[in-house]
Amino acid sequence: MTGVDEIVLSLYARGLTTGEISAHFNQIYGAQISKETISRITDKVIEEMQTCIIRNTFKLSSKKDWDAMKRAVKPIYTAPTVDAARAALDDLTEIWGKKYGAIIRLWESAWEEFTPFLSYDPETRQVICSTNSIESLNARYRRAVRARGHFPTEQTALKRLYLVTRSLDPTGEGRARWTMRWKPALNAFAITFHDRWPNAESY
Repeated sequence: MTGVDEIVLSLYARGLTTGEISAHFNQIYGAQISKETISRITDKVIEEMQTCIIRNTFKLSSKKDWDAMKRAVKPIYTAPTVDAARAALDDLTEIWGKKYGAIIRLWESAWEEFTPFLSYDPETRQVICSTNSIESLNARYRRAVRARGHFPTEQTALKRLYLVTRSLDPTGEGRARWTMRWKPALNAFAITFHDRWPNAESY
C-alpha cells in the first residue's frame, strides 16, 4: 500500500466522499487525483477485506467443522441484500456463537466494511471470493522468477511468465473451459466498472 493509498483510506474512513478527498489532495498537496482513482483504491481494500474475513473464519474454526461452517457462512456473502445477510449472520451466531465466539466477533467488527461488498453482482462477488486459483498461479510465477534470477529485458520476463502459464494447460482444454466460466463475470465487470473497462472487442 502506498502513502497515497493510506491517506485516501484514512480520509475515506472519516466519512469524506471521493470528491472531497480529490479536493483535499488538490488543496493540501497540490496533486490531482481523480474520483475514479480514489474509488479504485477503496474498492481494492473492500475486496481484500472480504477475502480476509472468509479465510479467518476457517482459521478460527476446527477443521472437522469446516464443511458445516462453509454452509453457515455462504448465505452471508451470497445474500441479495444487507438485511438478508444480517439474518444469515444471526443464524451463524445462533448455531456457532457459543463454540466460536471469536468468529462472530470477527464478522461483527467488520460488518460496516463488509456490507458494500453486497452491492456487487453475484458474478463479481464470486471472483472476489475465489482467489485460490489466482494465488496458485502467482506462486508459480514467483517460483519461475526466482529460478531465473535476472531478466535482461521486460520482453524476456513476459515471455517467461507466458510459458509458465501455457505449461499449466498444454492442451488448451482448460483455457476454453475457463473462458466460458468467466463470461458472466466479464459481463458483470463491463457493466459495473464501465468507466474502467476496455472496449468489448478487446476481450
